[in-house]
Amino acid sequence: MNARQLAAARSTLEATRRRLTQDLSEPPETPSQMTYGSQAAAASEVFAQQRDLALRDKSGKGLELVSAALARLDEDSFGHCLRCGTAIPDERLEVLPWAAFCVRCQQLERDGR
Repeated sequence: MNARQLAAARSTLEATRRRLTQDLSEPPETPSQMTYGSQAAAASEVFAQQRDLALRDKSGKGLELVSAALARLDEDSFGHCLRCGTAIPDERLEVLPWAAFCVRCQQLERDGR
């Protein structure tokens, strides 16, 4: 990647980190006092709470990936696969600037190999 592409990646990663940090700084919604209402209303409230917790978990994992990518930028190792060391294609990094692996190695990681 050239200097302009690295600067663009840093800008995107920093904006994403700010957004995720903001998302995680907001307290999760807690269920309201349960009353003897309909089971459907109670189930909807439990579903909404579970959905919010899952989204917070996803944001936390995303923040870890973004922070690691920013660290790689600082260490001049950004853009190289952590597994095989080859250059990650610029097109992949434009779409997923936090990508730590080339496509082949990402598939191997996903498959547990």
